[in-house]
Amino acid sequence: MDFSFAEDQNSIRDLVRQVLADIVTHDSLKALDKEGTWFHERAWRQLAESEMLGLAIPEEYGGAGMGLTELCILLQQVGRTVAPIPAIETLVSAALPLAEFGTAQQKDRFLANIAQGRTILTPALVDSGSRNPLNPSAVAKAEGDDWRVSGRFSNVAYADLAERILVPARTESGSAVVLLVDPKAEGVSLREQRGTNGQPLSQLELVDAPVAAGDVLGGVDNGEQVLRYLVDRTILGICAVEYGIAEQALFMTASYSGERKQFGVPIATFQGVTQRVGDAYIDVQVMRSSMWQACWRLDQGLDADKELAVAKFFASEAGARVVAAAQHIHGGMGFDRDYPLYRYFMTSKHLEFTLGGTHESLARLGDLISE
Repeated sequence: MDFSFAEDQNSIRDLVRQVLADIVTHDSLKALDKEGTWFHERAWRQLAESEMLGLAIPEEYGGAGMGLTELCILLQQVGRTVAPIPAIETLVSAALPLAEFGTAQQKDRFLANIAQGRTILTPALVDSGSRNPLNPSAVAKAEGDDWRVSGRFSNVAYADLAERILVPARTESGSAVVLLVDPKAEGVSLREQRGTNGQPLSQLELVDAPVAAGDVLGGVDNGEQVLRYLVDRTILGICAVEYGIAEQALFMTASYSGERKQFGVPIATFQGVTQRVGDAYIDVQVMRSSMWQACWRLDQGLDADKELAVAKFFASEAGARVVAAAQHIHGGMGFDRDYPLYRYFMTSKHLEFTLGGTHESLARLGDLISE
């Protein structure tokens, strides 16, 4: 069986790699740090101009009409450059469920603007009252055809730039709904938080925040399906970015160990270093195969619960081992902020625990196996 990418998929990978490598440099990221900014707007704009933001958006809304595989190719390259752009939040968590479940009006309103880089959407999936993103504690109360939603969420990325925040909630009857909440609406407040990697995040507080009937994604009857679709693909997106991070950290470590000398010889010739890099290589390959297996099943419309749990486990467990090995082999250089490796370590650690770390993924897999 041939597992290699098609020609157009290789072209996407090469184009995204070139765009991000040219723009998301260590110097450009240091400049953003100095400005106190996180969003790399120039990279986002260039991806839009290269027609890469619309890879999985239907053609009638200005996209390329491709699938999840092509989107994960983009996300892998985002990980390789640790690009501070809302690729997971907007392209995966928002655009995919909008394209699948959105009304014609919702699609017209958001999808073309996402493809053109004009609109940012983001999800709120870390519910302060529930550790399970599929079981939100936020409450949505009907008010005629409209809704009022109350709840609290943490770690919401790009909330200050988002036109809408996708908020899961429970109705009074117990069913789930996914609401498109205006972050500037009455009853919505944002408080500053900070991620492990230094990323600005927000605590979202909703107190009877109004949501129009037209801002219910997929309708009231399909809420559970919409939420499952959103969470599954968000987890996959995290795995794809984590794979890219680990892959690049391994490449940097192999290059460094071939150049750094002790006792007059490269440290790559030392058995301990060789074994550590070899183990890291195996971990990266496991991350790669488990991520693409889950991606393929989701892209084919197949059940992928077990595959996603496996992929997230290895993204968390193996990803942590790879960046730890990279730091160890680099020594003090790995923690020097004039050297880029620390960004990979910190971003990997941030993603490791997002929507469930090693233990949560294993527990989820155990539950699935025992069913």
